[in-house]
This record gives sequence, C-alpha cells and structure tokens, in this order.
Amino acid sequence: MAGSEGAGILRHEARHDGLVPSPGQRQEVADAIGRHITEHFGPVEGVLHEIVSHHVAVHIYVVEPTDRRPFRTLITSGMSELPMTVPQGHDISPYAELAICLPTDWPLDQESFRDENVYWPVRLLKQVARLPHEYGTWLGPWHSVPNGDPAEPYAPATPFAGVVVVPMLTVPEQAQTVDVGDGTRVELLALLPLHPAEIALKRERGTNALIEALSRGHITEAFDPNRPPLV
Repeated sequence: MAGSEGAGILRHEARHDGLVPSPGQRQEVADAIGRHITEHFGPVEGVLHEIVSHHVAVHIYVVEPTDRRPFRTLITSGMSELPMTVPQGHDISPYAELAICLPTDWPLDQESFRDENVYWPVRLLKQVARLPHEYGTWLGPWHSVPNGDPAEPYAPATPFAGVVVVPMLTVPEQAQTVDVGDGTRVELLALLPLHPAEIALKRERGTNALIEALSRGHITEAFDPNRPPLV
C-alpha cells in the first residue's frame, strides 16, 4: 500500500493465518449507516450480504441512481466493526466505510457475478475493507493499493490495476461522515480505480502529481470504466 506521501510501496504482513471470524457489527452502528445512506445517497436497491466473513463482515448497500447522482453507489457496512490502527498525530477516525460508484448499467445480479469482469469492483470493495484489519494498518484519503507488485489488472477485460482512496466529491460534507450518536464517527471514503501509469505516477512523483492529473481530467469518484489513462 502506498501512503499519502506516495513514496513507494509500504509492505505489510498478515497478522493471522487462516480464517478470523467477524466479531459482528454493533446494531446501533449498522442502523446509523443504513439511515445515513438512505438520507444522503438515495433509495437502497438491495444489500449484498456476506455469509462467511474474515475479520469483518462486509455487507454492501446498493443505492439506486438519482438525478443528483446518476450512477449506482455501492457502500460497505461492516468495515467499521473494528477500529483501524491509525498512528498518533493523524486526525482521522479509526472507523471507516468505503464506496465505489458504478455506471447505471453495471449488472449486479448473482448470475452476472460469475464473470470476473463484472464482479471485480465488488471484490475490490471487500478486499480493501479488510486490508486494515488483516495487516494492522489504516486507510485514509490518497492512500493507494496496487493490485499486486507489479500491479496487474483486476480482470481480463479491464486495464485498471490498483485503486486510490479519495474523498467523496459528489456529496455535501455532512454526507461524508456517519455520526452514530454515541461518539463514534464513521468516515465514508471512495475508491477510484487507477491505470498502471497512474499508480506509477503516484509512486514516482507523489500524491500531488496524481491529484493534479485527476483534476485535469475532471475526475470524481464516479467510476468510468472506459476512461483513458491521465498520464
């Protein structure tokens, strides 16, 4: 995982061997996340539930497209079962959930999920949501996670080979944090898939260079599977 400074790749070792059962999400946290999604993102089309979970149970809310958000928003609920290991000096909540925004015509049924070219964004959400708990680390804005070293495409029909964690630009500030009501604050962060050249840009020239490239391309967290590399 590359840090926000973009200086190379930080390598971690898994803290456990084998399956580590999920402790289960506090009901008040799950309820607060569900209410927040409906209030700030739109009607919930359905939830992709997990049956067997490693570290945390990552359920995924699928939010219908709206006029204000003309894409399908997938938001996790379960990453915040456990706190991330946030170093001292960082003003970020240890609790987070992740989102990825897909085109309106992206299929999300179980039959389509048999095709890895369809399923990979869902798999990506689950993998990144577990990463901090599996490796005793944390995720914040502009952290990047390559798909291997060297980075390889997520699926045969996609060129994207890594992801960067970005602030959610298409919602107001109050939508970016879930206030559970007991003092727990859950940050909502988005995943933006990257081309190999964009991953290399961040690694070699740092976060600001990647931000400048994304800004030139007017890129938000709304994922365009057909967008060309910005470098």
